[in-house]
Amino acid sequence: MRRAHLLAPRFWAVHILALACVTVAVLLGTWQYDAWSQRRAAEAVDLTRAEPQQLQDVMGPDDPFPGGEIGQPVVVAGTWVPSGTVYIENREHDGDDGVWVVTPVEVGPGSAALLVVRGWSRSVSSAPAPPTGATELVAWLQPTEGDRVVDEDSTDDVLPQLRIADALQHVDQDLYGAYAVVADEVGVNDGTDGLAQASLDQLPEAGRFTALRNLLYAVEWWIFGLFAGFIWWRWMRDEMERPVD
Repeated sequence: MRRAHLLAPRFWAVHILALACVTVAVLLGTWQYDAWSQRRAAEAVDLTRAEPQQLQDVMGPDDPFPGGEIGQPVVVAGTWVPSGTVYIENREHDGDDGVWVVTPVEVGPGSAALLVVRGWSRSVSSAPAPPTGATELVAWLQPTEGDRVVDEDSTDDVLPQLRIADALQHVDQDLYGAYAVVADEVGVNDGTDGLAQASLDQLPEAGRFTALRNLLYAVEWWIFGLFAGFIWWRWMRDEMERPVD
């Protein structure tokens, strides 16, 4: 007795059909997964377009960052503290490396200040002078950064990350446990002149059930592909074990 040769021309149609089923299932599953990811990313961005709230209604100067408020637009009204301006290095904008320009806003006389990212500049030397006087602007609230990157030169105004502990060395008042990035809303003396808009490093999370149907479709297609591959493998095993006259 001899065994069937699985590469015989009479089996080509079976192999082609199996490969087509597996390939289509993988591609359709990937397409649905990409649709799930894109819809969640789009919703996260949309959350930053929510109705702005007063900063004091979202968090107080001594409050920990409210985890559910990442990217929340807040109205920041107060007075610029130009002497507290710092620059956050290694920030990209349209593929170019540069710095974030950050100036605190004192929210109310004698109260704590909020670090406000006014925008992006190619370098510290090309950044415009910090603003002065009263301001009222809309900004996206962000939790402070903290990857324990060491500031190698604490004598200058350039910081490796936007951490409250590091920024405290450059101001004379307390700071909120957060920072904010100026939004594209029109503000009063918002300090963005001469700067490119800074991007958000942290976006709010989309809802748990956002685009869930796309994710389930992706899983279904991948299961179908696995099932088709299993049937193909079983068929080949059976053919190999079947004696041929």
